[in-house]
Amino acid sequence: MSAVAPTLALERRLLRECEIVISLDEVGRGALAGPVAVGAAVMDAAGARRRVPEGLRDSKLVTEKRRPDVAARATAWVQASSVGWASAAEVDQVGIMRALGLAASRAVQSVLDQGVAADGALVLLDGNHDYLSAVHPTPLTVRPVIKADRDCASVSAASVIAKVARDTYMAELHDGHPAYQWNRNKGYASLEHRDAIRVLGLSPHHRASWAIADAPTLF
Repeated sequence: MSAVAPTLALERRLLRECEIVISLDEVGRGALAGPVAVGAAVMDAAGARRRVPEGLRDSKLVTEKRRPDVAARATAWVQASSVGWASAAEVDQVGIMRALGLAASRAVQSVLDQGVAADGALVLLDGNHDYLSAVHPTPLTVRPVIKADRDCASVSAASVIAKVARDTYMAELHDGHPAYQWNRNKGYASLEHRDAIRVLGLSPHHRASWAIADAPTLF
């Protein structure tokens, strides 16, 4: 785990200019199978005065065993949260970046449906590219920030919430397609996953438009 915990320094600065920060982070971008997911975590000025939950980090820096507990505490900490999805079929149809935009838009709409006001909201997006604005049906103020999942506590919350949700979903898909061992690799390009593809071919949950047979092994 990272020695440096994320803080609310950026969120507190932004909340001097806006009423709500909706923080987003994606998981599953590089997987060969399964959906991409974008977590959303909402922070307001009152919430930004609360202590960051113990152990909260970017989901990649939290062990798989600890993630569900950290995600539960993150969910209880933020004012609202959600996970938006785009399926493997949508990735094939529109490409990965637009699929990320669809998932992000669905995550944002979900928190708006929970009563979060869009007026006065700023979207804090991990990364260097705004993949949301071209897809979302109404204008939003979006601020991409590189390494926000590492440095900004609300984005870390979105990251771990989305990671646990997607891992759970991939474990459920594993029951119908056990040879691919998605309960272990979560749809990423492990050796066991690629070997199963060579023997069995692609399932309906694979991203068929990708050059899967030649995908690099990620772990």
